[in-house]
Amino acid sequence: MRFHSYNPDFAFVKEPMEFNKYTRRDILQYCLGATLYMPGTKDIKEKIVNHKLDVTSIVMCCEDAIKVEDLPVAEQNILDHLDYLADRIEEGVLTQDGIPLIFVRIRNPKQFKSFASRLTARQASVLTGFNFPKFNSSNALNMLRTLVDVNIRLGVVLYGMPILEGPEVAFREMRNKELLLLRNILEPYKELILNIRVGGTDMSSLFGVRRGIHSTIYDIMPVRDALSDVLNYFNRYCDYCVSAVVWEYFRAYRDDDIDDVIKRNFHNALIKGQDIVNPAIDGLLKEVMIDRANGFVGKTIIHPTHAKFVNAMFTVVEEEYHDALQILNTSGGVIKSEEGGKMNEIGPHHRWAEKIVKRAEVYGVVKNEDSVLGLVLGQNQ
Repeated sequence: MRFHSYNPDFAFVKEPMEFNKYTRRDILQYCLGATLYMPGTKDIKEKIVNHKLDVTSIVMCCEDAIKVEDLPVAEQNILDHLDYLADRIEEGVLTQDGIPLIFVRIRNPKQFKSFASRLTARQASVLTGFNFPKFNSSNALNMLRTLVDVNIRLGVVLYGMPILEGPEVAFREMRNKELLLLRNILEPYKELILNIRVGGTDMSSLFGVRRGIHSTIYDIMPVRDALSDVLNYFNRYCDYCVSAVVWEYFRAYRDDDIDDVIKRNFHNALIKGQDIVNPAIDGLLKEVMIDRANGFVGKTIIHPTHAKFVNAMFTVVEEEYHDALQILNTSGGVIKSEEGGKMNEIGPHHRWAEKIVKRAEVYGVVKNEDSVLGLVLGQNQ
């Protein structure tokens, strides 16, 4: 996989890297990008083989996206997909680099144990891991121990991605105790945890609210507070990679928008709240900008057309890349940035610089903020 492959002629300052499920964890955790959720009953085999999805990570859901009576069909469909992809690799039609990172969103600990027992090593060779919905301190160990068991039994690395979305995290009086418990529970399993995810829709539902198309999840104050605390517990010292909440609106741009879009100043439009593409995409871009500023990396999406927007927003611009390299290559103290517009403090900015360099490896480096939309729209900038 490689980010932005839909625009192969784009002139990057630094090209994004190739990766697959066997890439080392400290880099792979940055590689999910826009993660596409879909029902586990959906047939996407040929789309994967023919590279029609334009996404680098997908989740096939056995939980909220399907009816309970459809669970056996979903499980068999997922296993069929894994067999099919393994067949195509053996035939030389596909390579590991040509397969998105594939995850299964389990339904509950009992279903996870049953499904994991059916997996073969051959199927696991094209599976990256599992999403754990409604993850909390009561069910965490059950799921984590099953994850360890399936890794040992199959002799592979399959990762876990807990989803924090229940009342234990959403409600203020429970949250600090719960997050501390979860952090301590996860610590011994850290090498198998690829990503911490958060469920903004589920948390919003607990308060009977929903963000509109012209607002962001950060305008929903109870959810914003919960997201802030999740980052406080899991993004401190860059211990874990935390992914941002799902964007719930489908619409992407129309062809007749493009010429007008290119004429506008993309960065200033985001900052000033001006129209960019259309309400759904504008809202997504504005939310991702806040996600990124707060340390989230990647985002859940429900439509493949959103992937290029999210992934482009996680590219690194040349100026911040130069700042990061300057910080990492200086022993200490304070130094003026190469562009001369800011102060780089070597100690306080060191962790920021490490994250920027990893993002640059994965998503690539572009000239400036205006280049981001050119990347999205297929312009060779």
